Amino acid sequence: MTKMLEVAIPGFALLRLKHLVLDYNGTLAVDGTLVPGVKERLESLSRVLSLHVLTADTFGTARVALAGVTCELWILAPERQDFAKQAYVERLGATEVVCIGNGRNDRLMLWSAALGIAVMNREGSAMAAVSASDLVIPGIVDALDLLDNPLRLVASLRA
Repeated sequence: MTKMLEVAIPGFALLRLKHLVLDYNGTLAVDGTLVPGVKERLESLSRVLSLHVLTADTFGTARVALAGVTCELWILAPERQDFAKQAYVERLGATEVVCIGNGRNDRLMLWSAALGIAVMNREGSAMAAVSASDLVIPGIVDALDLLDNPLRLVASLRA
């Protein structure tokens, strides 16, 4: 059975999402430590979406922190991360991807994805990421809960 989250949003799109692509530091984690409640939500979402975490792994903690979560983890080279993230999303098929991020290096993947969500944890969110997104959410737990309760997306994005 193919994993998919389908959401019809009047005046916006019929989303047929297969992949969730996430930034790690500043999005899933603060100072290298997963935000409480994230691991459980990721595991729940992995039943309906393929999860992909893209990170420079600034603190070197992503692999251990995500142990037990059904996801692909990609450690990125320090240069041109914005283009690497966008290329990854495009390889998956951008029309089937929802992205969540907060940093300037997330802007291209947020813009390319069928649904881009910027989050504002303690690190804040770069204006370039916010401008490239369809939604801005105050934290990662709320952003993940949107995907678990897709009628919330309809309420925010319908025309």
